[in-house]
Amino acid sequence: MFEPSIAPDTDDKRGDGVAKQGVGASVPRKEDDRFLRGRGEYVGDIRLPGMRDVAFVRSPLAHARIKDIRIPPHLRSSVFIASDIAADTRPIRAVSGLPGFKPSDQPILAFEKVRQVGELIAMCVADTRAEAEDIAAAVEVDFEELPAVHDMLLARRPDSALVHEEWGDNVFLETFVDINMEAAYDAPIKITREISTARQSMAPMEGRGTVAVWHKRMDQLVLYTGNQQPHIVRNGLSECLNIEQLKIRIVSPDVGGGFGYKGIVLTEDVCLGWLAMRCGYPVRWIEDRREHLTAGANCREHHYNITVYADRDGKLRGVECEASVDSGAYSSYPFSACLEAAQIASILPGPYDFPSYRCRTWSVSTNKCPILPYRGVARTGVCYAIELMMDAIAHECGLEPYEVRLKNLVRPEQMSFDNITKKHFDSGNYPESLRQALAKIDLAGLRARQKKGEPDGRLIGVGLSVYCEQGAHGTSVYAGWGIPMVPGHEQATARMTPDGGLELRIGAHSHGQSMETTLPQVAHEILGIDIARIKLVHGDTEYTPYSTGSWGSRCAVMSGGAVATASRELAKLIKGIGAHLLQTDVENVKLENGAVVGPSNSVKIDEIAHTWYRRPQDLPATVDPRGLEVTIGYKPARDSGTFSYATHIAVVAIDPELGDIELIDYVVVEDGGQLINPMVVDGQIYGGLAQGIGTAMYEEMNFDTSGQPLASTFADYLLPGPTEVPAPKLGHMETLAPYTEFGVKGIGEGGAIAPPGAIGNAVNDALRPLGAQVLHTPMTPRRVLEAIQAAAESRKEKAPELAEGLPA
Repeated sequence: MFEPSIAPDTDDKRGDGVAKQGVGASVPRKEDDRFLRGRGEYVGDIRLPGMRDVAFVRSPLAHARIKDIRIPPHLRSSVFIASDIAADTRPIRAVSGLPGFKPSDQPILAFEKVRQVGELIAMCVADTRAEAEDIAAAVEVDFEELPAVHDMLLARRPDSALVHEEWGDNVFLETFVDINMEAAYDAPIKITREISTARQSMAPMEGRGTVAVWHKRMDQLVLYTGNQQPHIVRNGLSECLNIEQLKIRIVSPDVGGGFGYKGIVLTEDVCLGWLAMRCGYPVRWIEDRREHLTAGANCREHHYNITVYADRDGKLRGVECEASVDSGAYSSYPFSACLEAAQIASILPGPYDFPSYRCRTWSVSTNKCPILPYRGVARTGVCYAIELMMDAIAHECGLEPYEVRLKNLVRPEQMSFDNITKKHFDSGNYPESLRQALAKIDLAGLRARQKKGEPDGRLIGVGLSVYCEQGAHGTSVYAGWGIPMVPGHEQATARMTPDGGLELRIGAHSHGQSMETTLPQVAHEILGIDIARIKLVHGDTEYTPYSTGSWGSRCAVMSGGAVATASRELAKLIKGIGAHLLQTDVENVKLENGAVVGPSNSVKIDEIAHTWYRRPQDLPATVDPRGLEVTIGYKPARDSGTFSYATHIAVVAIDPELGDIELIDYVVVEDGGQLINPMVVDGQIYGGLAQGIGTAMYEEMNFDTSGQPLASTFADYLLPGPTEVPAPKLGHMETLAPYTEFGVKGIGEGGAIAPPGAIGNAVNDALRPLGAQVLHTPMTPRRVLEAIQAAAESRKEKAPELAEGLPA
């Protein structure tokens, strides 16, 4: 195992004997104290007096008409179907202003037709979950089964069955970009590949869950749900339950992983909200793993027909692509169906500079559960596709893959740079990232090792992948999509307590990003208050400013920027009172190390807070009436997003007899701008890398021709564990973003983007002597052996005499 290159920063960098706690310090996570002691509070830990449990009758079929629902008479009061809730609810409707988009109405409880396995048909309530499941088992549903739309490529054919008959086809949205493509057609190199990625389950450690109760005194529905976007959930519930938002409070406690899976309004949320208001007692639903795997949302199912055009020196002239994404049966609220495919057209060029481009994409509806924007949204598939093609160019030109990339990467002197699809790269040195990554491996030694061969017959391969990630998208980006979650100014509240502590309130919510540590570090950088005395309040719509939530690698940039802005405004108020107590003008004081310092004396923030709250008689009549509390919004100077990036290099060993792939080395050199907490960033990269390895080598949610999911437990759906994830060699670059506080960039998703491309290129590099290649994830032993066998058969067809003696 390889040791990480970054150790926790415990050095005294202030020079006063106190360890640095602000921006740039590797402060241990405050959250870990409760998590490691088992004191976290998740939705499943919530117990309310009189609470009852809910189970659902779910469709066993992917596509069918509902002919009849039969409920035993003695159970009728415990079972609720569509006709019971129809007068009080509206279907989930996720819309977009993109031209040609077709909206889908997702019924809260299906009543005419089911469009996916696991779709809700009836809600059953009892004193325990086991009893509720027994009631659900007693409900009988008669179906008329319809042909299932199970393949997104077949779904676009004119003779396909229709998921939504009123559309006339199975396409949520088609997009098209065409920029000077004809100019590339005379290139001497033209390479075409068909590349695809498997559908995945998102698999957080904690599944979804909801507890709902009607608070009589507050005249308010309180919904506890582990969610990344509490305020967006309140928006959606208000629409679906047809009640004003004042009567809805969303509380999101600790979240055991989200990755996009917990970023939507669920039909289960609406059901439980309705039931709590109707019945008057608390109700709970906790997703089990079978529900999660068979009925929950999926991600990542992409298909590419891609052609690259290049000169003989490896210079990329153009990219032409047709891409499809399987979006499932519905577009989830606030928006999901087109997010991946529409982004493919805009981000496929990646970090490369070339003059010609054409891309057509389809967001396809099938009889599968909806897709959601999983960690790395679209970029993982896009990076896999374009990086495999860059290696194909290198092989055709007889160059090392890194040489081709150095010819085509955006150069630092071009920054800031608007690429061919008008993505605004804010800053960076992409070639330097590649060079630093190469320095961490012995490429010449690995090439010599390949030529010599392994004593055990395994094949060594080296692959690299370079990506860029647009994060922290702002108003100018999302407004063009016409969806109901356009981010604006991200607000934060900073409030001193009477004893000198600090409360920070933000509308985003953590699902593992360490915000209870990093945002106090931001406040400490400005105010000097010990982070142990800074508390972050989040995850509760009752007490936090409105926010579109946690998504798109935005929290460090947006919430961090809001906390910094609020802290600076609070600092002005603190200095105003401090100057009065020091009997000097505010221009003569400064705030440092948790105190207001004047020309001859100082006063601690604790005393200033005590004076404001407990001794107002000591304040002047002209004191600022805002006191020691500030709520203010923040936007970067330019809100088109930050661009973080990295180079990943993988070294693999493949057993050509078994198809087994072993990761024997892995390197990451990333640039996230100013790192608020490098140790936290390391953790983000480790976690993202594990998920990227899962995409590359293990995870696959297959469906049969009737639309049945073929994995319902973790015995069928494989996840990488500690023995499958090597400790990477990490390197950090810090090219400051020009438009954000401290130069921070979003980086939370990056670790998951590049691994399939790097591992895929390493696998194909190892298999190249056999003439084999793998172009589909996950790259399983079966697919490796199939590629080797196909190459052997091809050789025999072309030149039987040359194929003799080569491995089959």
